[in-house]
Amino acid sequence: MTELATALIADSYAAAPSHVLEGLTEQQAHQRIPNLPHTIYEELWHLAFWQRVTLNWIAKVETPFPARPEDGFPTPQQIAEESFDALRTRFLTGAAQSAINADDLTHLDDPIRCPSRPGYPVRIMSIRDQLISLATHNAYHLGRIVVLRQFQKAWPPPSGGYSW
Repeated sequence: MTELATALIADSYAAAPSHVLEGLTEQQAHQRIPNLPHTIYEELWHLAFWQRVTLNWIAKVETPFPARPEDGFPTPQQIAEESFDALRTRFLTGAAQSAINADDLTHLDDPIRCPSRPGYPVRIMSIRDQLISLATHNAYHLGRIVVLRQFQKAWPPPSGGYSW
């Protein structure tokens, strides 16, 4: 497995995404922490949203960039329609698909069209660069999930995790 694939699904820079997300209840996923903008559920939904956009772009489906930052987070209706367990499965399935793309060395340097924010030109990136961007984005938001878990005294997860 390439390091890029490892960064997307395994224990590369920190605990594996599956470990970061394990052992959480529906209640913990939706718990609001004072003065913090998002719940664990909302952070994970955001990750799954951008992961789907990335996978679409790799598949040459020109999914538009959201017009506003809040468009990349779930609405109350979207939250009501998907349980945390279903969302976690959706994210981890997409992460596995992303890792498969990262391990496909014959296509990593292929160019793809990546729409930008409204009013900005479409970017042409390699699949590799887009997956690096996704891995970096995932690391940031998974780190936020770890902090939310720490506030809830729900860290480390059952499989263990880094405590530093």
